[in-house]
Amino acid sequence: MRKLILFFLIIFLTIGILGFYYYQRQIFSKEVLKLEIFGKTEAELAEEIEYLVKYKNNGNTRLEEPKLIFEYPKNSIVEGDVLRVEKSLEDIYPGEEKTLNFKARLFGGEGEAKVASAWLSYRPKNLQARFEAVTTFTTIIKTIPLTFEFDLPSRTESGEEIKLRLNYYSNLNYPLSNLRIKVNYPTGFEFLESKPKALEKIEWEIGILNRAEGGRIEISGILKGEVGESKVFQAELGSWQEGEFLSLKKTFRGIEITKPSFYIFQQINRNPQYIGNAGDLLNYEIFFKNIGQEIAENLFLTVQLEGETFDFDSARIELGQFNKEEKKIFWDYARVPELRRLLPMEEGKVKFWIKLKDEFPSEIRNPAIKNIVSLDGLREEFENKINSKLEIFQKGYFQDEIFGNSGPIPPRVGETTTYTIIWQVKNNYNNVKNIRVRVNLPNYIRLTGEIFPKEAKFLFDSESREILWEVGDLEAGQGQTLAFQIALAPTSDQKGQTPEIIGEAKITGEDTWTEATLEKTSLLINTTLPDDPTMRPEMGIVQ
Repeated sequence: MRKLILFFLIIFLTIGILGFYYYQRQIFSKEVLKLEIFGKTEAELAEEIEYLVKYKNNGNTRLEEPKLIFEYPKNSIVEGDVLRVEKSLEDIYPGEEKTLNFKARLFGGEGEAKVASAWLSYRPKNLQARFEAVTTFTTIIKTIPLTFEFDLPSRTESGEEIKLRLNYYSNLNYPLSNLRIKVNYPTGFEFLESKPKALEKIEWEIGILNRAEGGRIEISGILKGEVGESKVFQAELGSWQEGEFLSLKKTFRGIEITKPSFYIFQQINRNPQYIGNAGDLLNYEIFFKNIGQEIAENLFLTVQLEGETFDFDSARIELGQFNKEEKKIFWDYARVPELRRLLPMEEGKVKFWIKLKDEFPSEIRNPAIKNIVSLDGLREEFENKINSKLEIFQKGYFQDEIFGNSGPIPPRVGETTTYTIIWQVKNNYNNVKNIRVRVNLPNYIRLTGEIFPKEAKFLFDSESREILWEVGDLEAGQGQTLAFQIALAPTSDQKGQTPEIIGEAKITGEDTWTEATLEKTSLLINTTLPDDPTMRPEMGIVQ
């Protein structure tokens, strides 16, 4: 009997102790510690925000060995790159209230909720059990000041080559790094090429994008589909984070497959395959033809000019208007009869004139002029390449520091005077190969054999009296110089004259960008030596 009573007494004591422990735990876990996070409920992408973590002991018992864990929202940028911070705190006395702050820049898509979390564990005085308070705070990424848009036609014909552009620009106050662009193509699209080159045809590495910086990706391809079908292109701007693509901005654009209604082509200076040169005056003629079965009425035609080589101040438009800021030419049906009403199989034409700059920026390589013609939803892009500027400068000197000339000045009949000829070759814009310089020597001029540099490929045909300098290949922005010495012994019939000492030098080369043969000619030189500052005109007259 005693053992039974002792057994029940132990059970009751155990139940009492557990009940008291449970009662204490409920008091401390629910009422004692108040934990809150304060911050901005809305933020801009990459904006630095501050979280305030506030905790207060509302009970009558000291809370010992407190430990706080704060976890930043996923993909945040924080100092030290540690998203989970643990802090051991001092004991929290009854009524005591304290605040900790944490700073971060939030990254994510527009409208995405970014959640910060906090845990504070502690042990009430005289208790062995630990308790924990938990709270969270949500910030919505409200705005993303990034421009990310497709530029592509709204309609195209099946099987036509199209060019789509992705333009991006940052107005963030914080640099974005490790950026990538991904594109999803619709069915029926065949990728051809892109500028810059793609990673596996669908992804491009942008790198760092600072404020007020941007760029463009151009993609060429062929799109096929049924008439009336809509094809949607999708693109994302973001970065890879721990094996997952974090999308910051998305864009979508659809193209409708249509039956062709118009045919557009153009020619420049009456050549559909025109290759330009710096300083050229360009006469654009744009032809449009109604190849549909219905009458086309009240049309608008625009031309968008692209490139740094146009002299936009020189533009002259016939029957149209030019917006210099947008670099766009506009024609409407009010001034062009063919745009007002165009019967099936009828053709119309608009034209304008514009110059190319005489000199292009020195950093330009492989220049081209582009224009996009738009008519009733049809968009055609044209590109014409521009030749390199290959130049030859021919100069003659008596006073020089290369060979040291001799003989009388002015030259005298029967006596020999030597001169130095300097050729300077300069190549701009494109790489040019197989460059040669040729000139014919007058029959009364002879070579002395002095050449600099000695290793130059310098040839002379004594029968044709042609000098040939094989320059070779020059990259854009490079040049070469050659000097050689000639001699003149005037004859009596040249007395009182200023005889020619070297003819016009002609330079030729093959442009690797345009595949055109380039030619340029220098001025001939006589005994007055206009480039020698020590000479006066009368010093070149034979005595």
